This record gives sequence, structure tokens and C-alpha cells, in this order.
Amino acid sequence: MKKKVFALLLCGLPLLINAQDAFDVLQMSQTELRGTSRFQSMAGAFGALGGDLSTMTQNPAGIGVYRNSDLGITLGLDFNSTKSGVDKMNQTKFNVNNVGYVGAIRLNSETVPNLNFGFSYNRNKSFSRHYIGGVLDIPTSMSNFIADEFVNMADFTPDDLYWTDDFNPYFDYPYAPWAAITTFDMPTKGDGYVGIINDRGDGSLLMQGLYGQGTKGNAYYEVDEHGHADEYNIAFGGNISNKLYFGFDFGIMDLDFHSFQAYEENLDNAYVLADDESLFDSPIINQNTHADWGLYNYLHSEGTGVNFKLGLIWKPTQTLRLGAAFHTPTYYDMRDTYYVAASLKAFQDGNMLYSAEKGSNNGYDYSSEYTIKTPWRFMGSVAGVIGKSGIISLDYEYVANQTMRIGDDRGGDYPDVTDRVKTYFKPSHIIRLGGEYRVDPNWSLRAGYSIKTTQVEKGVDEYEYNITTVGTNPTYQYDNTVQHITCGVGYHYKSFYTDLAYVHQIRESVYNAFSPINDRFGYEPNVSADVKDNNNRISLTLGMRF
Repeated sequence: MKKKVFALLLCGLPLLINAQDAFDVLQMSQTELRGTSRFQSMAGAFGALGGDLSTMTQNPAGIGVYRNSDLGITLGLDFNSTKSGVDKMNQTKFNVNNVGYVGAIRLNSETVPNLNFGFSYNRNKSFSRHYIGGVLDIPTSMSNFIADEFVNMADFTPDDLYWTDDFNPYFDYPYAPWAAITTFDMPTKGDGYVGIINDRGDGSLLMQGLYGQGTKGNAYYEVDEHGHADEYNIAFGGNISNKLYFGFDFGIMDLDFHSFQAYEENLDNAYVLADDESLFDSPIINQNTHADWGLYNYLHSEGTGVNFKLGLIWKPTQTLRLGAAFHTPTYYDMRDTYYVAASLKAFQDGNMLYSAEKGSNNGYDYSSEYTIKTPWRFMGSVAGVIGKSGIISLDYEYVANQTMRIGDDRGGDYPDVTDRVKTYFKPSHIIRLGGEYRVDPNWSLRAGYSIKTTQVEKGVDEYEYNITTVGTNPTYQYDNTVQHITCGVGYHYKSFYTDLAYVHQIRESVYNAFSPINDRFGYEPNVSADVKDNNNRISLTLGMRF
């Protein structure tokens, strides 16, 4: 196919100068219920309890509760099941969820009985998720979305419509070769280049996508993600008169995220060029035509970050404990590598009109560096001791998603992305409830439940906003609710202990292939689907206190 044909096939959106956008930093900021088996079996409701290796990542005042040193390791086996539409994908993953040590230093003082220190490794998030699905009788095409956005590009020039083999899908504004997405209206001659913008007659502009009157089609998508967010903790704490426990924690984060996203459409009576010989003379047809095309985005994000946590636990009586904790954002230095590829085939009456394939940067990855800041977090907790055998604990966590930020590699925030974060996201709330019953001096039974509310504003969920993404990937996802149902058993003998936990996670999410269109020409829906995870985890902790 001639290079000029790609000019119509490969045009796109105004690109941001940063490597990620609002929904990307949301993805990188997520945490989940992990840690020791005792912690997991009580749904993480330990904010007012302490005395567990996982408290370094939650309320570091829990380290002050220790009277003896503690050493433990937690192993987990995850059985992930993700369903979108009628398609279900299953994965099995082995993880080391926690390794920790707390050293207790007894001071033999009534005012400050002990000062403690601790080190731990904790897997805060596993990104493993794979799902596929399809949407029948789609109401529009992604190419129409691209066309609408491209019209809004204020300062493009004719040269910007041409493909270059070494284009950068994130930085070469405004190339954005949403490869193999046909966006055009009737081509016209003008100043030696192909003009694809037509005047509507009222001063507004029109660009046509593959989908128009009489077009029918289906869409297919695949999302395959894996990676982790791991935290290494250094914590210090103690207690005052066995009434007030305090602690602070310095966390070092290691993030590694891989993503492959594919989106394909099969369209009948698609609006395509009649042939590949001349953009000036070839008509656009949509009778007995068919278009198959796909867009494939690859991304690898990696980074290191730091955060700080401060916590208190107050024990006004022997049966009541109150806890509070404060988490700063994690400040990440990030590096992305990415690649985009695409393909297009156009037919009429069963005969191929043309076929094209293309990839960015001659098939090699591009890279970029930037910074992100995750949300502030605040926690409040209350726990009660029932006689000598029972514990019940309740935690509340406030996650200020609207405080997330993305900036350049020098630390300066991008104001346009900041505005979108404030528009798209709202605080999410996490409630955790857990209980433990000691059957005898050696055996304990545990159970818990937690729920996390959605992070997005109502306007996002009801498709009232035009969602901006970055580079060549218009897809965005978010969680509506995440629930955990947990139980477990613990055994303690002299200095040794072992705990076993079962965690069932229910995660309800929304996949959007691209944003809906809301502009002066009216509303056009997008292609979206519900995604549901039913994940199960078995966790085993082995440890000793001395």
C-alpha cells in the first residue's frame, strides 16, 4: 500500500507530553489484602490490634505492642478467575506474601517498657489478570472516536497526517498513529496534500470513521496484565505505660507492571476507500464492504518509590483499643517502555481491496521517564477484647484518590492531568471487620470481611465525560467494588506458630475500549463490558517468637 494511504489509515489524537495519564496512575496506586495469614484471615482489620508482622504496612504502632521478637514467612497460592461476558480465564500463581522480623528491646521501665524495630517485605499488589471478551452489534467504532478527537486538534498540519517509521506514540505530538484505524471523509485536493476535513457548513468540521449509516459489526478485546508492587519496610515503635503505642515506618516500593491490550473490530458495510491507488481519486464506499482491523498496545512500567507511615494505638481499658494511622503518598520515579502495532484489511464483495500492517519505531520499544504520586491514606480503628478468648476489630480507611499526581522526571506536576484526576476520581472507602476466637491455649479460629467502594465519579460510570488517555491506547478500566470474605485457623506451640488463611475476593470492574463521545454534535456511546473476578487464595505462615 502506498504511504499516502497510511495517511488516512494512521491519524489520531492530540498526544500528551507525559507517559501516563489519570487512569494509569490509578492502576499503579492500587493495594490489596495481603500479608501474614492471621492478618488476611481477619480481613486486615488490625489497625487497633497490632502484634503482627503485617502491621508495618498498615498501622506501624502495631510494632509497639510486641513484647518478644518475631520472625515469620508467609506463602500464598492464588487461583485467579476472571470473566467478561461468557469468556472466563483462569490463572494459578505462587507468591511470597510476607517476610518479616521484629526485634523487641526491653527497657525495664514502667514509663517506656520497650522500644522495638522491624524489617519486612510485603507484596502489596499482584497485577496478574487476564481476560478476553466480545461485544456484539457495537453502536460505533473506535475509529469514529479517533475522528472526533482529531477534529478537536487545533494545530495539526497536513504533514502530521503521514506515518513515519520511527514515530514515538507518546511524544511525537501529534502523530498518534492509531494504526489501522480508518478516519476520513471524502478526500479532496488542496495545496498538494490530501485534505480529509470537510466543512459541515456551519463552521464546524467533520471527519468520518469506519462506522456510519448502515454499518454493523462486532468487537473483540483482550487484556493480559502481570507484575507486582512490593514494599520493603523499616519500622520503629514502642509503648508508653502500656497505654499508648506508637510507631513509624519508612517504606521502599518496587513496582513492575506488564500489560498487553488488544482491540479488534469486524465491520460490515464499513466506510472504506475503494482502492489503494490514489487518495485523490478513490471514492469512499460502504456497500458490500467489510473491514477487519486491530490495535495492539504493549507496555512495561517499572519504578521505585518511597513513603512514610505514622500510627498510634491507645488502650483506655483492658477491653478496648483505638487506633489511627496516616500514610503519605508513595513518590515514584518511573520508566516506561512501550510499543504499538496495528493491522487493517478492507474487502468489497469478498475481494480484498488492501491490507496493511504497521508497528512503531521500526518494531523497537520506545521509553520515557516520569514521576507519579499515589493517594494519601487515613485509617481509624477500634477493637474489643471479649473475655480471655475473643477479639473483634473494625477498621475504616479513607483513600484520597483525587490527590494522585503525575509529573515529569524533574518532579513537576502536569496541570492538565491533575485537572483530570480531580474530575474523574473521588475518595474510596474501605471497611474491614475481623474476629478471632481462641478455642484453647493452642488453637484459634478467625474470620473477616472487607469492602472497598468505587474510585470514580458518577459522571465516569454513567459516561458523561470524554475520558482522555495517553499515547495510542484509548482503553481505560476501573473497579466498582472489591470485596473479601476470609477465614482461617492458627496453631501456637511454645515459641512456634503456624497460621492458615483462605481469602475469597470478588472484584467488579468496567472495561472501556475507548471514551464515549460527548461534544457539540451530540452523544455517541462507546464499547464497554463488565469484568468480574472471583479469586481464591490459600495462605500459610510459619513463624517463631522468642
